[in-house]
Amino acid sequence: MRSDRPKGRGGGRPTLEEVAARAGVGRGTVSRVINGSPRVSARTRAAVEEAVAELGYVPNTAARALAANRTDSIAVVVPEPESRFFAEPYFSDIIHGVGRALADTDMQLLLTFAGGDRERQRLAQYLSAHRVDGVLLVSVHADDPLPDLLRQLEIPAVISGRRSAEEPLASVDSDNFAGARAAVTHLLARGRRAIATITGRLDVYGAQRRLDGYRDALAEAGYGVDESLVARSDFTEDGGRRAMAELLDRRPDLDAVFAGSDVMAAGARQVLRGAGRRIPDDVALVGFDDSAIARHMDPPLTSVRQPIVRMGQVMTDVLLTEIADPRPTATRDLSRPRIILPTELVCRASS
Repeated sequence: MRSDRPKGRGGGRPTLEEVAARAGVGRGTVSRVINGSPRVSARTRAAVEEAVAELGYVPNTAARALAANRTDSIAVVVPEPESRFFAEPYFSDIIHGVGRALADTDMQLLLTFAGGDRERQRLAQYLSAHRVDGVLLVSVHADDPLPDLLRQLEIPAVISGRRSAEEPLASVDSDNFAGARAAVTHLLARGRRAIATITGRLDVYGAQRRLDGYRDALAEAGYGVDESLVARSDFTEDGGRRAMAELLDRRPDLDAVFAGSDVMAAGARQVLRGAGRRIPDDVALVGFDDSAIARHMDPPLTSVRQPIVRMGQVMTDVLLTEIADPRPTATRDLSRPRIILPTELVCRASS
């Protein structure tokens, strides 16, 4: 098939010099127009853009990135096994938000898992070579060394869910404390008194905050926290099943359960039904995330909605700002954004 598009000398790809010659300007002027510099007159800009269109010139983004010491790529790092990533809607929603934020940019996205020591070592070597411009860290545990490595390497990074209240990296999170507090307050308002909770892994700061919110709601209502009603789990469906069985064994009189994720609530529901407990007549059930799982459960699950897609978007916007910031990393620690997005309790038939 014949192409009428003009070609460069020798029939190859048009060059920057050929665009400059066609427009009657210097090579540097063409470069400024292509890179969006305001230091070009409207008339000159129009001439360069016309020459670009006539020649079919395509900027060499790889060369531009190399000259600017940039790779035009960011990494989403998930320090979890792949099995958990594909089992929980939380992660796909985060990626959805990241994709939205990158849609109008030239950035490429790299997704990588670092759930084991070997994967973390391999990732550390990759990052040490500065092969990405920035990193989004999702679902980080308190003892994870990757955030500190990124600070040492001075690679811009944003974390989804802080490791602690003193997190030095830029972070975006939902209000886990207020969400859990709202869930338990709702159960108390429905007349429930023996309210159990199934926590996520407590080396995840968000899981700690959800447990804190549970305790605070009970204390505010004048009830002490009965530790026999607290079961620690791991955010998985199987973990939810194990924790629910443990709770029923310890406290068969329980009349409500606040699960730290919809996935764990789904596991708890199976055990409750197997034990002949009706939801919500005998035991009210509330989850956290308001994922598709919540809407499709029978009965539909009351859940705390956190704006996960929005979190992915905001994380990416913050990271792009960090990448563009020319200041040394060490001078930015005190000014790094720490954003907490609001949650909302969505009431359904399970409570």
